[in-house]
Amino acid sequence: MSNNLKFYIDGAWVDPVAPNPIAVIDPATEQPFTEISGGSSADVDKAVAAAKAAFKTFSKTTPQYRLELLKRCLEIYNRRYDEIAEACTREMGAPLSFSKEAQVFVGQGHFQALIDKLETFEFFETRGTTRVVKEPVGVCGLITPWNWPLNQIVCKVAPALAAGCTMVLKPSEIAPTNAIIFAEILHEAGVPKGVFNLVNGTGPDVGQKLAEHKDVDMMSFTGSTRAGIIVAKAAADTVKRVCQELGGKSANIVLPDADLDLAVRQGIGACFINSGQSCDAATRMLVPRALHAKALEIAADEAAKQLTGNPWETSTVLGPLVSQMQFDKVQRLIKAGIDEGATLVCGGLGKPEGLTTGYYAKPTVFGNVKPGMTIEKEEIFGPVLSIIPYDSVEEAIEIANDTVYGLAAYVQGKDIALVRDVAAQLRAGSVYINGPDIDFTAPFGGYKQSGNGREYADFALNDFLEIKGIVGYGN
Repeated sequence: MSNNLKFYIDGAWVDPVAPNPIAVIDPATEQPFTEISGGSSADVDKAVAAAKAAFKTFSKTTPQYRLELLKRCLEIYNRRYDEIAEACTREMGAPLSFSKEAQVFVGQGHFQALIDKLETFEFFETRGTTRVVKEPVGVCGLITPWNWPLNQIVCKVAPALAAGCTMVLKPSEIAPTNAIIFAEILHEAGVPKGVFNLVNGTGPDVGQKLAEHKDVDMMSFTGSTRAGIIVAKAAADTVKRVCQELGGKSANIVLPDADLDLAVRQGIGACFINSGQSCDAATRMLVPRALHAKALEIAADEAAKQLTGNPWETSTVLGPLVSQMQFDKVQRLIKAGIDEGATLVCGGLGKPEGLTTGYYAKPTVFGNVKPGMTIEKEEIFGPVLSIIPYDSVEEAIEIANDTVYGLAAYVQGKDIALVRDVAAQLRAGSVYINGPDIDFTAPFGGYKQSGNGREYADFALNDFLEIKGIVGYGN
């Protein structure tokens, strides 16, 4: 029996206080395929009360108990792996192969990385006669986005559990069914009642109510910078901790000695992954001016290989954008690039040929993009790459840093000393050198308007802990 119209509160699936159905749209068909319930402040109050009551006992559990709990969660997650992947494909349009190999895979990776770190994590430290104790922060409100749903849910729920916190999760109402499966997984794993609670709904009706709730001790939010500001303001009156992972406009600096063909092709992948709907997407490619024309040729050739279409077909590389709103935004920004004089290398306005239904955008590359153009400044969240020529490495670094964001940056080059020097000068929370493999133990988070706090492994765990100094403990 489906739990889609219910909330998970205090260890049970319950009806909302007041019915408020929300249609969930399949972006490949533009048609609803299920409904969820939208919550209200009354539902938030019930969930927070359950979490507050559960904190009294769960906060006193041992790290070993919580470690075994996480292991059981991962075991059941792995058993339901394909089901979660299918949910991601249905509700957000990710190609099924990508859902399995990336969307659900990263959740698995974050679970395992945290389990590994919790095995040796020290919650106590002695400094002279002082005992330094790391304790759970309390009741946590967790708000997660639609674009990498399992990544963000696991990156918040797993460290909160590991720390001994209790929580209320509000996933995106655009892609919520994977979170409902996730709640079922935690229930089966034996997470004590009230420790984990799930309330679906909109940002104003549920997310903001969590942020301003007097009994919520911490907010962990992933989403747009605009929404993050609203969460921070709502949380300010109760002076609760706020950790945020927000927007980005990441630069990818291709140095003069880089393998241009490899760097540009990898750069297309780093921009177009997940149909461009990634906060750390490498959306600004900076290339030496002398190599700009050649870079455009390579980019156009690689973009043509990004087959866009039905997410259930094995040949599909890029699925649709997640919603009509997202499609309209991407179209608006592509038009701005054309109107402001950037060179349209490939793609452009409208849907790819033959795709009349579904929120599909053309894989698009712009060249001769100048600093200050709309497409160079605004986060697009679609398969749109801006290629910017530069005259010196110093200028490239200046352009890369000239943004309100600071989530990620990328550097490609053969001179590793130069690459490392450039990486050191980039104002971003993550810098990726020469297309590395994913590292689930690396810190993830932003500078400037890309947020605060850090996620992944023990970095995330520390964000869910308070530090207490017991002075004179050793006397």
